[in-house]
Amino acid sequence: MRHTISSLACIAFLTSAAPSFAQDEEKKEFLGPVEIGDGVTLDPILDVRFRAETADQETFAEDALSVTVRARAGAELKVKGFSIIAEGEFTEALEHDYNDTIPGNGIEPFPVIADPETTELNRLNIGYKGENFSAKVGRQRIIHEAARFIGNVVWRQNEQTFDAARVIGNLGPVEIDQTYSISQRTIFGSESPNEDFDGDFLFTKVAADLKPERLDGYRYEIDYATRLAFSSETYGATASGSVPAGPVKLGFKGSYATQSDTGANPVDYSADYYLAEGSLSFKGWTLRGQHEVLGSDGGVAAFQTPLATAHKFNGYADLFLVTPATGLRDTNVRLQKKFAIEGLPSGLIVQLTYHEFDSDFGGFDYGTEVDAVVRMKLGPVGLLMKYGDYDTQGFGPDTTRFTVQAGVSF
Repeated sequence: MRHTISSLACIAFLTSAAPSFAQDEEKKEFLGPVEIGDGVTLDPILDVRFRAETADQETFAEDALSVTVRARAGAELKVKGFSIIAEGEFTEALEHDYNDTIPGNGIEPFPVIADPETTELNRLNIGYKGENFSAKVGRQRIIHEAARFIGNVVWRQNEQTFDAARVIGNLGPVEIDQTYSISQRTIFGSESPNEDFDGDFLFTKVAADLKPERLDGYRYEIDYATRLAFSSETYGATASGSVPAGPVKLGFKGSYATQSDTGANPVDYSADYYLAEGSLSFKGWTLRGQHEVLGSDGGVAAFQTPLATAHKFNGYADLFLVTPATGLRDTNVRLQKKFAIEGLPSGLIVQLTYHEFDSDFGGFDYGTEVDAVVRMKLGPVGLLMKYGDYDTQGFGPDTTRFTVQAGVSF
């Protein structure tokens, strides 16, 4: 009851007093760069996000409540195609009745909410961008395939970045994207022993944007120095697009990938990934059906995505951030409605999703989940509420998570 009252108080404060918004995607900067010389611009960066999140798991006697504020501050200097960006990231907990994943805090009576306090260098890189070529070296944000395999974990307060060198070239509609990284800078923050995972990471992606269709091919080699069980090599391809049918737009997406062990991974395995997706959009309504399989090699090991924004895909209750050894089959249906409301240029978006979770090997029924999102935006101002309710069939504990957040980004 104490947590429920505190949560409601936080929600009331955020929705009435907070200046803006943070949604589950990359936010745009609303203030343009300042010209400080001939061909020289300075673009200040300020991103502040308030969040209240609760987690209720049946295996814990008490519910978790976190109230955190995250700030990113820095600047980007551009000089005739060249750029330098520096950005710090800071997270502070205002209410700390939750397991923040940092060891040494004693026995945690609460479920995990992975928003620990941190003070760290989020990005620092030098880049160049020409007409058909760009390059960047240093600590940077990298997102591939809508963050399904490589992402920045934008949902959590602390962003995931990479110490890397990246080159992108364009040949007509074809884009070639090559990255070599030596470190994954995780969401767990500057006080965690898991602040970073070093290794040799090679990301290769070739995309053909044929409008309205798009084809992507990729190879990801992840060779950890210490996190050996997640070292893998993945090859895959994705085809997506849309087809107009009168007032209705039909969308499709299909993916296949195969993954095997690499480096010093102690397990010899091979597993496949499949995705089949179809959608129908009409007058602000979108209905999407999806079947995603992260395969298993006989129950010994499964297809893993340790660099992904995993929260985005297999349920907001976060039961499947790591794929079980018996694999995962996620069959889900999503209904979304965008309401055009006077005074809200971006309208109001309401989204409902239903998941059926099963194993890929062994015939296990993992459970079901209902997810909901409500968000709206007024220029740089907006709000987001998110709910995930997982009902177990024996895989993990019944889990309910609820989040309200607000922020501002310049």
